[in-house]
Amino acid sequence: MAVYVYAITAASHPLRLDGVTGVGEPPEKLRTVNSQSLAAVVSDAPDGLRAKRRDVLAHEAVLERLMAEGSVLPLRFGAVTSDDQAVLQVLDERAASYQERLTALDGCVEFHLKASCDEDALLREILLQSPEARQLNEQIRSGRAGPDLQIALGERVAGEVQLRHESFAAGAVEALRPLARDIRASDPKGGDFVSVSFQGFTAAEQDLANERGADFDFRLHGPLPPYSFVEAA
Repeated sequence: MAVYVYAITAASHPLRLDGVTGVGEPPEKLRTVNSQSLAAVVSDAPDGLRAKRRDVLAHEAVLERLMAEGSVLPLRFGAVTSDDQAVLQVLDERAASYQERLTALDGCVEFHLKASCDEDALLREILLQSPEARQLNEQIRSGRAGPDLQIALGERVAGEVQLRHESFAAGAVEALRPLARDIRASDPKGGDFVSVSFQGFTAAEQDLANERGADFDFRLHGPLPPYSFVEAA
């Protein structure tokens, strides 16, 4: 039967799993697959598994229990393999890499920082600080400009927005870097200018918010299982 994998730990981890159950309805029973130096927490994989709320919460509950008592390499929801032997083979083949990551993650969790800024405020700043954008805008507002100037202004503003977003992101990361053991950046989505995961870092987004002012929105999520720092293993 297919096997659902929740996490990898050191063989020395207490692995106290009483009171928690796995994914599925009814919930699958948890068990471990052990190599000489590592252990994987697994269960049978239910048929037709989907990311339903109860199953996602069950997955997270297993990780939280394991994280409370030791270092963990968490797998993302939905990790399935063929059988226990396949799990054991991976544990043996990648033992050195997994042990290195477990040591690096000892005592750490992940926090994820996202941030955006008010678009109207950013546009006002650009028009104030960029003579070229301000001149184009004034010509357009006079009613004497054609569509070419509107396109030129749009391109100018888009370029200025990109430069400022990159500058804001670099500043946020550098301000928080001393608080982190490791950092993983990802492409920001929507209106965000930064999307960064920090390993072992103390929440300091309020300091950034105070420094930047009310036009900026910093959102910190965590503590989370250190997903972003397992993928490098």
